[in-house]
Amino acid sequence: MYRRQRCMYRRQQWGGLLVAVLFSFALMGCPKQNATESAGPTGTHTAAGGGGGGQKLRIAVLPKGTAHSFWQTVKAGADAAGAEEGAEIIWQGPSAETDITEQINIFQNQVNAGVSGIVLAATDAQALVKPVQDAMAKGIPVVTIDSGLSEPISLCYIATDNVEGGRQAAEALAKEVGDKGNVGVLPFKKGARSSDEREKGFMEGIAKHPNIKVVATLYTDSDANKALDQTFNMLTAHPDIVGIFAANEPGGIGAANALRQRKLAGKVKLVAYDASDVEMKGLQEGVIQALIVQNPYRMGYEGVKTVIKAIRRQPIPDKQIDTGVTVVTKDNLNTPDVQKLLKPTK
Repeated sequence: MYRRQRCMYRRQQWGGLLVAVLFSFALMGCPKQNATESAGPTGTHTAAGGGGGGQKLRIAVLPKGTAHSFWQTVKAGADAAGAEEGAEIIWQGPSAETDITEQINIFQNQVNAGVSGIVLAATDAQALVKPVQDAMAKGIPVVTIDSGLSEPISLCYIATDNVEGGRQAAEALAKEVGDKGNVGVLPFKKGARSSDEREKGFMEGIAKHPNIKVVATLYTDSDANKALDQTFNMLTAHPDIVGIFAANEPGGIGAANALRQRKLAGKVKLVAYDASDVEMKGLQEGVIQALIVQNPYRMGYEGVKTVIKAIRRQPIPDKQIDTGVTVVTKDNLNTPDVQKLLKPTK
């Protein structure tokens, strides 16, 4: 009897020891939350610092397009910020600035890939609201640049004050046309926040000049060839036009080419947004009288810096950052401040 009880006791000891060993192995196989992690914007965990556990931050920068020099300057700013922060910059945009569906698909693919954060220039102010809300709900912070959303849901909006830019374009054109005559406007897309705001600002500004009348507003879809055709249409329908405002780089290029072909360079005054090499050549030739110049480098740079602050749970003091606008003419083209703005990487 005593021997049987002692055997049972030993079996219980060995059984308990085996359970303890197995439990220890199970604990060793369970991943632990990194002590450097902190709750993300919506409660999910995001690596603090430079990416917990040695992981590199991956920032998706999603412009409205990639072809124009404006966007390449945005990319240069984003790359510079990424290099400073040790973050990987993923640069991807739709083939055309009018392709809203493609941008939404790109956005959702980056969310599904689990990027650390997103910097977005929205092709459409309303259509991108839901995708951004969904990304934020998954703990992926989103900052908007250049063209924002109809609802203030991104963590920060970094852009030109486009209404003010439109007003300054109106003042520049009014001065060039002698404060009288018929003028035309070439916005690029109805529903794109930056286009709508530039058009709004221009109309507000030109309303202060009662002897100037806007006789045509034609959209270019951010396509230089379409802008060329729309300028021809405008000049044909209103041969007495004395001035044109083109609201972005493709519009400015297309309108300048139309004026050259119609032998109207310098006769019909042209004010355009942005400062591509082609536009700068037009300014120097006298085909373009003034350029409304933004700061795309700063948009890309501040966009990446700000979204990384959000990932690291650092405060973002401003919900909106105005990156400024400068009217560039032949008179101030070679000043140090303008040259620094035009060539930020040199």
